[in-house]
Amino acid sequence: MKFIGTELLGVTIVEPDVFRDERGFFLESWRADKYAAGGIDATFVQNNHSRSALGTVRGLHAQKAHPQGKLVRVLAGAVLDVVVDIRRGSPTWLKWISVELTAENFRQIYVPGGYAHGICVISDMADLEYQCTDFYDAGDELRIKWNDPQIGVAWPQTEPILSGKDRDAATLAEQMDQLPVWHED
Repeated sequence: MKFIGTELLGVTIVEPDVFRDERGFFLESWRADKYAAGGIDATFVQNNHSRSALGTVRGLHAQKAHPQGKLVRVLAGAVLDVVVDIRRGSPTWLKWISVELTAENFRQIYVPGGYAHGICVISDMADLEYQCTDFYDAGDELRIKWNDPQIGVAWPQTEPILSGKDRDAATLAEQMDQLPVWHED
């Protein structure tokens, strides 16, 4: 199993060991001791599964008072997974990364609380599963406009399918006082 650090502190790409034979495959999608040894020492309290059509963008999302760490993987199809550092004062403030997660590459990404997260579906459809370190709280939700020019994410879609909430999301500048603050650990 490989744990690959990124330029965003704590954001980790996981490449699990996949054991294949004539029956199919087997992998451990979560094992607390191995993931902790790889730098992901998390307790998950909620597991989510979403299905989305080609061209759908979900995000950019975060929570204010109850930030969620997320371990994300694709069960079917493919997505471009995007993580943005929205922690005010962080040395990587507004930097973003993207990684392709597919059912074929088995990659996962761990996104600690304090980052904004989003996906764009790049296959006909995609099933995404993600475990969260805190519960979803609609009243605590932070939605950032998917194409906020201050961030400049290079999405593969210019006219994506969006939920009403994502279509109406505010820019960072409009909600600066609600963003998390970076604390050096």
